[in-house]
Amino acid sequence: MSEARITLEKLLRRGENARLRGSSEDVSLSMTSQAHAAEYIQLRALEAIERYHAQITLAERDAAVSVQRDRLAGDGSRLVRITVANLERLALHLGIQLTGEKAVAAALILAPWANRFPITQEILEIWQQGRKVRSFGSEAAADLADAASFVAMRTKDTGAEAVLRRESARHFGDSKRLEKLPHWLDVLVSGQLNASGLTKEEIWSAIGVRREPQPLLIAGSGFVQISGNPAPLPLIAPYLGVPPQAIAGFSLEARYVLTIENLATFHDALSVLAGSGGVVLYTGGMPSPAWRLAYTKLLSSLSTKVPVFHWGDIDQGGFRIAAVVAEAAISTGRKCHPWLMSPCDVPEELKKTACKVASGVLSSMKLSAERAGWHAVSAQLTDEPFSLEQEALDPEVPLLAS
Repeated sequence: MSEARITLEKLLRRGENARLRGSSEDVSLSMTSQAHAAEYIQLRALEAIERYHAQITLAERDAAVSVQRDRLAGDGSRLVRITVANLERLALHLGIQLTGEKAVAAALILAPWANRFPITQEILEIWQQGRKVRSFGSEAAADLADAASFVAMRTKDTGAEAVLRRESARHFGDSKRLEKLPHWLDVLVSGQLNASGLTKEEIWSAIGVRREPQPLLIAGSGFVQISGNPAPLPLIAPYLGVPPQAIAGFSLEARYVLTIENLATFHDALSVLAGSGGVVLYTGGMPSPAWRLAYTKLLSSLSTKVPVFHWGDIDQGGFRIAAVVAEAAISTGRKCHPWLMSPCDVPEELKKTACKVASGVLSSMKLSAERAGWHAVSAQLTDEPFSLEQEALDPEVPLLAS
């Protein structure tokens, strides 16, 4: 990039910023200021100076800028000040699209999804102000539109899980396209502009896609009815794994139901919880729509007197997962209780090694706890704002009301 273009692009940015602020003042650069025009001041070779002057003169002839020269010094060509004459013409001269024009183009791209995903309107308003969302400006509108089209497609098919790259190839004609959209999928799934704390795999799972098929892992006593299979499958020790979309119903004996976020903890818990009369399920991280449908079938098959618990990470992603599980339980008329997810449940020695969380992360954790109906946990997080992975705690049998 030439020194003159550096100057003109700098002037364009200042002009755009002034427009976004609503300022009517003339925007200019002092060519004698090191802060404004270091690239000009440092020129020493006559050829380089003449080339710079020539490029500025071209912009002046295009009525993009007005130029003040020092007519009393040397040959009168030395530049004193460059001012924006017409911002649109300056952008055209440089071949750069203005922020407002890019925002208009982005709005056209996102128009089909405005009603389905209201958060796209918030994003457009931010882009119109020249700001970014998750480090992306309006040039990412096509990516956001692709993410919206995929989420909309997947929400129509809640009964089956899909393989990530196969679905990406079918929908986009590119098996790896979906893997390039995690930021926008997260925005659309969470409905929030800030990062949710979920991993890419958990974001994909939330819309029912995984790198490979994920069975529903369940431990306990009873039977699972599989669609198209006349004979129910008995639950076997240590656990049974079945495709969630194939589950037609359950016939279980359960003193309680406990869902567990992480696979390692699920395996560790089985030996501790064995013989306690509970039904234990692995959520697969963020539970997919197919998993949630199977979960609601399970809860609906049990007496409403059977208590329901969830155990996950004490962090931003863990509470977002917990909220999704709790909302699935609420849809069946049950309340899902937190298990080992309050700061009060953490031994003092572990609290010393726990990670303190920033205010924005804490707000997200509390919001998810409120969504789950865990108001006491939300208040406890305010008193002790830290995060801790589930694996740091030893499994325990949930406390049942006497």
